[in-house]
Amino acid sequence: MVRSAYYEQFGKVCELKIGDIPPMPLGPDCVELSVAGAGINPVDYKAQHGYLAAAIETRFPVVPGWDVAGTITAIGPAVTDFQVGDSVFGYARMDLIEHGTAAEAMVAPARLLAAAPTTIDLITAAAVPLVGLTAYQLLTRLGIQRGETVLVHNASGGVGQFAVQLARLAGARVIGSSSPDNHAYLTGLGVEPVTYGPGLVDAVQKLAPAGIDVAVDLIGGDALEQSDAVLKPSGRVGSIADGEGARKRAGAYIFVHPSPADLTELARLIDSGDLKVDVAAHYPLADAAAAYQRLEEGHVRGKIILVP
Repeated sequence: MVRSAYYEQFGKVCELKIGDIPPMPLGPDCVELSVAGAGINPVDYKAQHGYLAAAIETRFPVVPGWDVAGTITAIGPAVTDFQVGDSVFGYARMDLIEHGTAAEAMVAPARLLAAAPTTIDLITAAAVPLVGLTAYQLLTRLGIQRGETVLVHNASGGVGQFAVQLARLAGARVIGSSSPDNHAYLTGLGVEPVTYGPGLVDAVQKLAPAGIDVAVDLIGGDALEQSDAVLKPSGRVGSIADGEGARKRAGAYIFVHPSPADLTELARLIDSGDLKVDVAAHYPLADAAAAYQRLEEGHVRGKIILVP
């Protein structure tokens, strides 16, 4: 039995419980982890609300969480890439919603994990997988080129922070939308900030009168419509929030997928100092409900991490 945060039926995050839950068996292709940190994401509380029930099978009780970093304490007999004592991180989304990362220990397929960055601690590494992979995979699909102008909607959010940094590393000029409170933060990342809302189009047109080359939608709503007004005729769009809108514009839409190769590249960029990780807060596992309530209230810059 493993001390975990869990829920026994669909409902509100305030209904999360703390207790001992049976772990997933240590299968031949799996490893057991002592969890150092579990990053939390909006998809976790959406799953608890039942919004993913039609897409991914759910088995109760559910331990939430798909982001993890920790130390390997046991390996299955078919695992050859890792050994006991290795520090790893991963986007541990499995085929079912059941065994998550918000626990003191967990079992995960080795195919979901990669060696953790060495220049940040494991708790901070838990902030990276879902948001880092999302940004990396979307920008890879969009093929950002040196000298292009890129508009990132929700640039100060979890995914946005990685997206703007990756676009900058590709040599692009980056304009990012956020609340005014986060403009100074974005400026520090080399981003030209604009404010959400009806004035966004005018603000972008003033900064880029010739138009933008790429629009990155990380928030949904009217982001793609606003992008239409500032996009060059040859421009392209990508979204993680509006698949239908992206497809109508012949753009890219992704739902992030686990990839040890992509995680390895993110770890390399972190260790080289090219990619920064912003953590909003640490919460003990016992306060998982409060952590998720804060996340669901919104306006969190950076990641919240549960620390067993």
